[in-house]
Amino acid sequence: MSTEETIRFMSDGLQLTGTLHCPEQQTIAAVIGCHGLLANRHSPKQIALAEALNHIGIAYLRFDHRGCGDSQGRIVPASLLADRCRDLYHAVEIMKTRLAPDIPVGMFGSSFGGTVVIATAAVHPVPAVVTYAAPVHSQAIQKPSSQQIQAHHALTQQDADAFSFDISRHAAAMRNILVVHCQGDEIVPSDHARQIHAASGEPKQIIIFDNGDHRMSDAGDQRHFVEACVAWYRRFFENTAGIQA
Repeated sequence: MSTEETIRFMSDGLQLTGTLHCPEQQTIAAVIGCHGLLANRHSPKQIALAEALNHIGIAYLRFDHRGCGDSQGRIVPASLLADRCRDLYHAVEIMKTRLAPDIPVGMFGSSFGGTVVIATAAVHPVPAVVTYAAPVHSQAIQKPSSQQIQAHHALTQQDADAFSFDISRHAAAMRNILVVHCQGDEIVPSDHARQIHAASGEPKQIIIFDNGDHRMSDAGDQRHFVEACVAWYRRFFENTAGIQA
């Protein structure tokens, strides 16, 4: 059986909290997952992906960015993308410390987490990346509702109105990326996925589920998503000794 362990690590003086899923067999690679704007590490998509990857010897770390979940700090809209990229960078470093200095580390990002992954991997390349419902820029996405903002202690309506980003230039630097989206996404239009895929270099792949929504509520889409992710990571980690068939 795989194991789950709560770990804590530092990012710019803040303590971040994560859950590390380790396979029963030898760990031959790792993937780090990034959650969306006002979410946390307890995403069903991430948990299902972690369990599936553990079956083929790949560890998985899902963590709370600063100002979210069980992590310290607060959300600062003016530096939000840069702050989360720093958090992800330090998550990679802790994985190399905990597992092995030379272990290959991939990335997964959901919604704004996908934006963070692209912006980070463009500067610090990794063997494989998967994004789900990632927005390229803030101009065309639905801003958080008043109810969402009120439920999140660290964010105000003024903060949400000031939230702005554009990662077009980072998308052009991407390789080894699987882009996933739902055609019926009510928050991030599926054209963002097509833009990321078009800008990226080979090897790359795009999957857009018919209809669907931002949360990927359909059980069939969820199964297909996990299968596609596992196949993608396996493809780029397959030369690592010990990968499971």
